[in-house]
Amino acid sequence: MTQDIDAWIMEILASRKYREMGLCADTVRDLLERELPLHRSQRDALKAARQKLHNIVAPYLGDPDYPAAAKAFADLAGQGDDLRPLCRQMLEAHASTRERLPLLDGFYPRLFEITGQPSSVLDLACGLNPFALPWMGLAQSVRYLAYDLHSARAACIGAYFKAAGLSRAEAVAGDVLLMPLEQADVGLFFKEAHRFEQRQRGVCAGFFKMIPVRWLLVSLPTASLTGRHDLRPRHRDLVYSALDGTAWPVVEVEFESELVFCIHKEAA
Repeated sequence: MTQDIDAWIMEILASRKYREMGLCADTVRDLLERELPLHRSQRDALKAARQKLHNIVAPYLGDPDYPAAAKAFADLAGQGDDLRPLCRQMLEAHASTRERLPLLDGFYPRLFEITGQPSSVLDLACGLNPFALPWMGLAQSVRYLAYDLHSARAACIGAYFKAAGLSRAEAVAGDVLLMPLEQADVGLFFKEAHRFEQRQRGVCAGFFKMIPVRWLLVSLPTASLTGRHDLRPRHRDLVYSALDGTAWPVVEVEFESELVFCIHKEAA
């Protein structure tokens, strides 16, 4: 069976859909090992694992050309150029961060009014969110750790950090459910909790507990991608169900397209 799983992992990662992404093999292994006991046939388990991987990676939300973008950032390194125009282009390339663009000037300042200005941040399952750093108002000395499954994306984020002179910022290619995390003041977990629940029902309860931060900021979209369905009741239920049994105070901040739950873990 181990040989079969290894072969399936290689097959999935080498497929045309995923071969340019450099996805984390541990994630594919975790999906397969969880699905195999749940299905009568290996074929059905493999199909279910592929569907969950599709939901996690969410290629339908869009992606820029990461090698080209990394080169563009590298070409600007040390030249004193304003990186905001290129960062904005990156944010526009993905539906999740594109929705946040109209809010960008006030989004992070409003959240950091609640948490206090962090000197260290974990950006969990970060997507393209690190390219919003020019609008976060954080110190150049900030310790910023960005985690993502997509190694090509992580490499591009790393090129941006270098170009921006953020010497204590790092982009880590890996699965935040399967790896140790560094302690920080604030954790950002933006527009991913619903996908994590699709991967493994109930996983957010344990995940929220294991994140070593004083404040955990969890955001979810207020509406579906088409705008036809109000997702706020469902997403409130998701978050508060995950927090059941904790004594962590929560401050909700609602923007037009995004609902942010500011969870004060240190207060418990």
